[in-house]
Amino acid sequence: MGLAKIRKIVMFMDETHKEMGQTISPATRRAAAVAVIENPFATKYQEDLGHLMDIGEEMGALLGQRCVELLGIEPKDAQSYGKAAMVGESGELEHAAAILHPKLGKPLRAAVEKGAALVASSKKMGSPGQVLDVPLGHKEAAYVRSHFDGMEVRINDAPRPNEIMVAVAVTDSGRPLPRVGGLTHEEAEGKDGLR
Repeated sequence: MGLAKIRKIVMFMDETHKEMGQTISPATRRAAAVAVIENPFATKYQEDLGHLMDIGEEMGALLGQRCVELLGIEPKDAQSYGKAAMVGESGELEHAAAILHPKLGKPLRAAVEKGAALVASSKKMGSPGQVLDVPLGHKEAAYVRSHFDGMEVRINDAPRPNEIMVAVAVTDSGRPLPRVGGLTHEEAEGKDGLR
């Protein structure tokens, strides 16, 4: 058993086959995996947030792998990724930051093979049923505009006051019908995380 006390895991899949009357072939696909976990520091101030950082590492591996499996792709075929967390009202925003930033990225990158670019992220405090936006960006090159995107997730009974929703999203494509220019997926080098 891991460090996180997981109440539930919810997964979302989004496939777009048509946009503005145009057929999208192959369909653009986005997947998100969300873990609803107990917040070990709900209702109290904790100076050392190392335990949440370790939970973040566990979540990066688990949720990243779940997304890749849901898409039915090889890890190397993932094109973009993102992460987000929503803390229930008995927690604090810093709890979301502790889960998302120091350690979640490395195992997520392993789940999608490589990932030179920063993992886009968002954090918020909320109550059950609120929408959490998971921002998305190309996993190798931040300048690939066709992959600037986001995915909404919502769970009707989470987060409860003493919980945290931790979400990871992965895609096998960019937006449908991208046409705002910039570096393309095929041109991305993945060396510096920008190009």
